[in-house]
Amino acid sequence: MKSPIGAAALLAAMFGLATAVYGHSHQMKHGNHGAHTMGGVKVTSAWARATPGKAKNGAAYVTIANDSQHKDRLVAVKGSAAKKIEIHTHLMENGIMRMRRIEGVDVPAGGTVTFKPGGLHLMLMGLVEPLKKGGSLTLTLIFKKAGEVAATVRILSVGAMGAKGGHGHGGHSPHK
Repeated sequence: MKSPIGAAALLAAMFGLATAVYGHSHQMKHGNHGAHTMGGVKVTSAWARATPGKAKNGAAYVTIANDSQHKDRLVAVKGSAAKKIEIHTHLMENGIMRMRRIEGVDVPAGGTVTFKPGGLHLMLMGLVEPLKKGGSLTLTLIFKKAGEVAATVRILSVGAMGAKGGHGHGGHSPHK
């Protein structure tokens, strides 16, 4: 292609095609923005208990639904409310219930996983400030296939046992 105009036309056509392909794949991967879904994964009922006094740690709970035809895996969580956030579970060892960090949680295709007191939870270690009833925080859950899904976590009372009414819907963070 010797003509600068021809080269510019080819470049513009390639850019247009790339934009159309990206827009289509972006929508397929991330779904409808109003549905708070990323790659078929939806985070709902996100809540945490308020922390008493000067507690340095807290826990958050979520429900994860995977509407896709492929299993996914929660591999990490990040957020600014704590210095470190880990995925934990409770295990019975020698008749004693103990918390343990786990590397991830599988979310089956078409399935749901619920994090709740006495089971799976997101351990907030080194809280930046106490979790106060009525407040909220944002956590970003990172999935192997779906990527990042942000969730607004409502802070309930110290002894709360769950989010009522399914509030605390997840959203998603800006795309990277």
